[in-house]
Amino acid sequence: MVKEEQEESPNRPDNTAFTQQRLPAWQPILSASIVIPMFVLIGAAFIGVGVALFIASRDIQLQELDYTGDDSAHPCYKCRSSTEKCTCSMTFSIPNLFKGPVFFYYGLTNYFQNQRKYGASKDDNQLYGDLDYFKDPSSSCDPYTRDSRNIPIVPCGALANSMFNDTFSLSHVVNGTQKIVPLNGKGIAWWTDYNVKFRNPSVTPLINAFNGTKKPTNWPKPIYELDTTDVYNNGFINQDFLVWMRRAALPDFRKLYRRITHDDYVNGLPAGNYTLTIEYNYPVYSFNGRKKVVLSNVSWMGGKNDFLGIAYIVVGSMCVVMSIVMLIVYAKFKFAEDD
Repeated sequence: MVKEEQEESPNRPDNTAFTQQRLPAWQPILSASIVIPMFVLIGAAFIGVGVALFIASRDIQLQELDYTGDDSAHPCYKCRSSTEKCTCSMTFSIPNLFKGPVFFYYGLTNYFQNQRKYGASKDDNQLYGDLDYFKDPSSSCDPYTRDSRNIPIVPCGALANSMFNDTFSLSHVVNGTQKIVPLNGKGIAWWTDYNVKFRNPSVTPLINAFNGTKKPTNWPKPIYELDTTDVYNNGFINQDFLVWMRRAALPDFRKLYRRITHDDYVNGLPAGNYTLTIEYNYPVYSFNGRKKVVLSNVSWMGGKNDFLGIAYIVVGSMCVVMSIVMLIVYAKFKFAEDD
């Protein structure tokens, strides 16, 4: 009989070591002599890193001032339920030099920026400066797409509409007089937000791009007036706006407001008495929220975070304990086999 030649399938892989899975492989045999020392080394490394992180975190200075005003004796109590523009002042003291650079944050509690529908309530095309979406905002912004007269809102959405708008000024008491501490608002937003994700329309002057639109309902002024003194900090690329639009992951959070980098305070805030003046605009009483101001410096590991160092120490300790347990179990069965 004549054997019929079989046609090779066009999908058949090449006859190579890689495609036919004939490459050499190494499969370690996990014996007690390998696993137990490995757990000890990993545990020791984690404990070392954890101790370093914890010490660095403990050295960071932190000053928190709650200005919610829920106590009748608090200087901001009068502003808690006020519907009009309200200003209050708080005094505090710094006992020792507050080493620089000093970062100025505002904080909110019980505020869920991580809620899915709230976070999706924005129009990315609009925020990128696409004029087509100024007249016809995305439906994802509902119910903050148009006002009661059906005029489109720019920027639309719940996220932009709820932008934090308290403002602060800080002064230092020097020889009985108040000396203003300059606050630097440049470079507080993420580089990608300022240079990539957000764009102003290519229209000059900027106000003309917003003809036929309305500002968000809760805003005191339109977006093209957030900073009329600096063209590079106005509109959609305003630093405060960008910081707010970068959502927080947890309901208790703080966001960078300013940095203290002036030449007079390059080494930090000197010991003494200070006054914080607050334009109290943002309501939190209705949802049992709280507001605070945080002054902090940083170290090589970032801001103050005791949990990170503790977590490393706990995991490292668990590895060491597990290595001891495995050693006891191994010795028990090893001696049992020898008997």
